[in-house]
Amino acid sequence: MAQHVQSLIEHYGYFGIIVILIGGIVGLPLPDEVFLTYVGYSVYRESLEHIQALVSALIGAMGGITLSYYIGRRFGLPLLQKYGPKIHITEQKIDFTKKMFKKVGPFLLIVGYFIPGVRHLTAYIAAINNYPYKKFAFFAYTGAFIWTFTFITLGKVLGEKWRFVGYYLSHYSIYVILLFVLVMLMVYYLLKKRNVQK
Repeated sequence: MAQHVQSLIEHYGYFGIIVILIGGIVGLPLPDEVFLTYVGYSVYRESLEHIQALVSALIGAMGGITLSYYIGRRFGLPLLQKYGPKIHITEQKIDFTKKMFKKVGPFLLIVGYFIPGVRHLTAYIAAINNYPYKKFAFFAYTGAFIWTFTFITLGKVLGEKWRFVGYYLSHYSIYVILLFVLVMLMVYYLLKKRNVQK
């Protein structure tokens, strides 16, 4: 991984950071956190400038999440309405998902970056649920800044120990995912109970 990233950065510089993150956010199977940490390590080695690296990463993350939103807005809901009933996704379920996203949408858009797999879905879900673009952009871009800043700075601070991030992510990310799913199920249950009472 390090050799491929180093080669990419050497050949394409900050533009390479942008392209990799756009692909990673849209859904390509790329270890985004490890990549960002390595970018931070490159800042530590002074082969990249800190501000330029942060700006490039932010542009890439924002570009990827915006592209995902556009794809979901353009193709998501019509496909759900056409094929959803065949897989038990009814109009009622779509409407309920819209309501739930209104409740926890900002949380998902900001924190979702830190949950492997979730950051690839939040923009599609937001778009399918017709979440207003201005709100989406505010929370999604805020999350993008926090996420990129966190891992690039972590790589810079850790220096030669930057590989520990990949180790801990590979060993403990499943627990983070399980906790996230549990929280979402609890939120779903509470919202459903409230709707029944109404």
